[in-house]
Amino acid sequence: MKIAIANDHAALELKNELMAYLDSIGVEYINFGTDSLETVDYPIYAFKAAQAVISGQCDKGIVLCGSGIGMSLAANKVKGIRCALCSEPYSASMAVQHNNANMLAMGERVIGVEVAKTVVKAYLESEFEGGRHVKRLGMIDKIENGEEI
Repeated sequence: MKIAIANDHAALELKNELMAYLDSIGVEYINFGTDSLETVDYPIYAFKAAQAVISGQCDKGIVLCGSGIGMSLAANKVKGIRCALCSEPYSASMAVQHNNANMLAMGERVIGVEVAKTVVKAYLESEFEGGRHVKRLGMIDKIENGEEI
């Protein structure tokens, strides 16, 4: 599994901690984020990570900013991305199991490092359940394509 990871200036520390965590559990990643505390525009980095997921360069993505909100909004504008903003492991697990989330967003100013690691663990270890959820994802796809549901 290969993860796209990206951040803005407000989540540099969290990104560095999560990259070390991914290293410790043997998960490969590509860093699409900034490595500076200088103010940057988060949509650029969310877009890069989302493109890596959609293109198949990466299997899943993790995007980080101060709150996680901006990165999740920007990533979700890329067709086919289902980015879930999560601050605890249950939501991260459900995002994958029920919504087949292909990206995870978190906020450095919202979540502590150790909790963030548990969220990432839950996200990476969860699998899409399929079944009744496939129909609902199809409905979301229709909305994304401007179709009636």
